[in-house]
Amino acid sequence: MTAVPASTGGAAPYGARHVAIIMDGNGRWAKKRFMPRAFGHKRGVDTVRDIARAARDMGLEALTLYAFSSENWKRPADEIADLMGLLRAFIRNDLAELVSNNTRLKIIGDYQVLAPDIVDLIEDAMARTAGNTGTTLAIALNYGSQQEIARAAAKAAAKGEITPEAIEAELDTACLPPLDLLIRTSGEIRLSNFLLWQAAYAEMWFTEVLWPDFTAAHLREALEQFGARERRFGGR
Repeated sequence: MTAVPASTGGAAPYGARHVAIIMDGNGRWAKKRFMPRAFGHKRGVDTVRDIARAARDMGLEALTLYAFSSENWKRPADEIADLMGLLRAFIRNDLAELVSNNTRLKIIGDYQVLAPDIVDLIEDAMARTAGNTGTTLAIALNYGSQQEIARAAAKAAAKGEITPEAIEAELDTACLPPLDLLIRTSGEIRLSNFLLWQAAYAEMWFTEVLWPDFTAAHLREALEQFGARERRFGGR
């Protein structure tokens, strides 16, 4: 299996090493303010920036964010174009900070089908941060968990071994710590084809807060509740 990165140094906050977030509610946030959905997505990117910094400051080893699912291609073309433009801007504007703050960028999902200039930006950013040893910021792009599991199972079968361990070693997240906590904003209570395998024994935390309003204080609250839970992993 691919080795899990070494610890960032301090103790895992409330016992959590890896947190994932389904960032939901940008459109509803904008609608409440009588603004276009694009405005909500833009504010959502500001929140990504803030929560990535908070995760680093709190000592998380990995933060995985669900940015664009394989099902999101069903959205209107203008909304997809807005989202891709925001992705370009985020990588261009924030890469220097990721490098200087010792953050490693990883992309999960089939990102290589995106526009060639976006693929180039992504691969350059991952290469430039590959040696960083702090928090890993994993962004899910064109990601679907069922598709990920199918790809991993096919790779494991090609190597002649179909076991949970063999499949897990081929997942997009194989280089990340096991998932501890999965958060979803906006009040929806479903996984939406996100990290289905990885979430088998993860704790779940759902909040009514819309993603653009999600803050470091909310992340800390989720971690505090995680720390108070007893994790038995099927035992007693």
